[in-house]
Amino acid sequence: MKKNTNKVSIIMGSQSDFSTLKHTIKVLKILSISHEVKIVSAHRTPKRMFQYASNAEKNNISIIIAGAGGSAHLPGMIAALTRIPVIGVPIESKKLKGLDSLLSIVQMPKGIPVATVAIGKDGAINAGLLAASILSIFNTKIRKNLIKWRSSQTKSVKKKPS
Repeated sequence: MKKNTNKVSIIMGSQSDFSTLKHTIKVLKILSISHEVKIVSAHRTPKRMFQYASNAEKNNISIIIAGAGGSAHLPGMIAALTRIPVIGVPIESKKLKGLDSLLSIVQMPKGIPVATVAIGKDGAINAGLLAASILSIFNTKIRKNLIKWRSSQTKSVKKKPS
């Protein structure tokens, strides 16, 4: 087994999901977490999806963050094909404002868990922070960066309204 490099893989069903998941990338960069970004569609590129999930562990991926909109099958399909933790980010849709995506991701059957965050930008940010929290258990550099992030967040809250 190769040495774990704590790499996070961010995948999305289509190019349009990037506008949401770029917020995850920003968080991972701030926290100095190694990551990769790929388009892997459960519906349009099923062979690519299967190959990606089947090789994720061999490719030293520690956590997968999967963004998906509409029917949002990508996070669940990936989780079914690997034992690596999967965090699902529901992408906001035009018709149902992302509620369809949220329900598709969060309602996984027992035995195939997908951690699920909020819809859209806030969820994308939290996905990066959740990945950092998980990795910080074993990585002191990430732990220090996460503590610094949270401290900065605490300091940014005013004591009185202006």
